[in-house]
Amino acid sequence: FLSFLRKICPCSICIQLLETGEKSWQPQDFLPDLSEDAWVENVKNLREMAAGVPDEVFVVLVGDMVTEEALPTYQTLLNTFEGCDDPTGTTESAWARWSRGWTSEENRHGDLLNKYLYLSGKCDMRSIEVTIQHLITNGFNPGAQKDPYRGFLYTSFQERATKISHGNVGKLAKEYGASDLQRICAKIA
Repeated sequence: FLSFLRKICPCSICIQLLETGEKSWQPQDFLPDLSEDAWVENVKNLREMAAGVPDEVFVVLVGDMVTEEALPTYQTLLNTFEGCDDPTGTTESAWARWSRGWTSEENRHGDLLNKYLYLSGKCDMRSIEVTIQHLITNGFNPGAQKDPYRGFLYTSFQERATKISHGNVGKLAKEYGASDLQRICAKIA
């Protein structure tokens, strides 16, 4: 499987597609800056827009955020794939570098949704955080059995499902007047 992947897309190309650090967007780019004088007004505006979004949409958004926040579990899974593993956490193989870069990029999704939900004031964040902690503590086994083919197959479907869900939440947010949430979901999708 790895030789097939190397033929269709060398890892060096995939690594170049990942933006990290200063070049990439950060969650704070989409949220009120609490270091600015107008932060109270900006948070108030966020909350007013969020208030118009039905609770059912927020339930889906929470589910999306919990999925994104489970990232440590997915990183652990990627590290088990034969030929793609990163046993030291600093392995210089192309797959290990890609995995860490992808994880870095994906981490921003959960961070942004978590902060948005917190600032919206519409959710019991402690209960959500307890759920995330249980999810990560309990682990996750999609049955990949160290096989990168099975693992990337799962990952591909999971990525597509979250893209669709984020896109749908964004459309609904726009419909209910929460242009900030629509922008966030569009970026993450």
